[in-house]
Amino acid sequence: MQLDLTFAALSDPTRRAMLAQLARSEATVTELASPHRLSQPTISKHLKVLERAGLVETHRSAQARPRRLRPEALMLIDDWLAPFRQQWEARLDRLEAFVTDPKEPTDVQD
Repeated sequence: MQLDLTFAALSDPTRRAMLAQLARSEATVTELASPHRLSQPTISKHLKVLERAGLVETHRSAQARPRRLRPEALMLIDDWLAPFRQQWEARLDRLEAFVTDPKEPTDVQD
């Protein structure tokens, strides 16, 4: 279920851009709204989706409530992608071996 929430949160380009912005530094709702030309309530709705997915957290400082990225939440996606990455890396390694020395027998079945 958490993986579904994470992928759903990442499906929107505005939310992905907000995450990229938060990867550089924490930001307030006003700062997050600025590059997108969206209202603060709209940005707040996007932030709620990101918070529900565990990708963003609110940090309380003296006057502001800046948001920051929770990079550990992205590890869930990385863990899910790992078997696919390994499979494709193995295939690309075999392709490279074949292109480098096509006379060398390689197992091309998967």
